[in-house]
Amino acid sequence: MKIGTVSINYSRKFNLGNYESLEVGCSLWAQVEDEEDASGVVQFLYHQAKAAVKVAAMPVIKASEFQISKAKSQKKVATDSGVRELEDL
Repeated sequence: MKIGTVSINYSRKFNLGNYESLEVGCSLWAQVEDEEDASGVVQFLYHQAKAAVKVAAMPVIKASEFQISKAKSQKKVATDSGVRELEDL
């Protein structure tokens, strides 16, 4: 089966506290040439979309007091238990 076009949709919803949330999403499309691996193209698009969402959400998350306190408490729990903190959103 020949695949001509692939697309990826990636979105995240962040709790900002006080009954507020932020949802950020990204949709990417790509043409797949005959010699390309469609699953490799999908994986590339996924990582690009995830990075774009992270960049777009970061200013709002950094300004959110709720997210700041959440990150601090997660960091404390991670260091208390000896578990390395994940930097993945």
